[in-house]
Amino acid sequence: MSILSHHSLDIGAKFARMLPAQPCLLCGASSHDGLCCAACAADLPRLSAEHCPVCALPTLAGSLCGHCLKQPPPFDHTVAAFGYKFPLDKLIQALKYRDRLILVNFLAEALVQRITTQPDCIVALPLHAIRLRERGFNQSLLLAHQVSRRVGIPLLADACNRVRNTPPQSSLPWKERDKNMRQAFACKPGADVRGKHVAVVDDVMTSGASIGELARALKKAGAKEVSAWVAARTLPHS
Repeated sequence: MSILSHHSLDIGAKFARMLPAQPCLLCGASSHDGLCCAACAADLPRLSAEHCPVCALPTLAGSLCGHCLKQPPPFDHTVAAFGYKFPLDKLIQALKYRDRLILVNFLAEALVQRITTQPDCIVALPLHAIRLRERGFNQSLLLAHQVSRRVGIPLLADACNRVRNTPPQSSLPWKERDKNMRQAFACKPGADVRGKHVAVVDDVMTSGASIGELARALKKAGAKEVSAWVAARTLPHS
């Protein structure tokens, strides 16, 4: 019996950790190894070490990719825990669209294990107020809260706004995503980012347009460096 298909098993993370065993998130088998059993955890698409340090796409020997050499994005580094493919994609979709909030802790822990730098502060990719009312929560902010707590870096929860209610990036062709996100974010006048290294937390990076536009706003407000911390990175088709 899988947690992904049975809402009654979507219990709070704190209570789940108290249980001696619980259903694996993916296969439903009894697990003593956390939210995923050892076998399913081993099968998750963890990102290879050989990837571009700027955008996290696969490269030979972890070198800088050609695109980042020719046209560097507004952010400076990317840390990603997983590739965005089955079955990890189903877990993130369950979090965003089926309110499986227990997955926040699981994704945050996986992301923290890949972090090796110490930025000055963290911000979450904002949702527009209309989208926030529709969904009821910002999964990126929930993830950022958990990452902040684990790494001991302050979260600036109200530093940035989404000022344009853009269509979802997933609904657009790849080439239109940069244009869709143009000037979608703004830093508040009191945002304390000047001269700081800021980590932007989001659930998934696909084209990098959303995080790139927020990074541009942060640097306009004085941030000296911006890192992208994402639970999953969309990878090219094999």
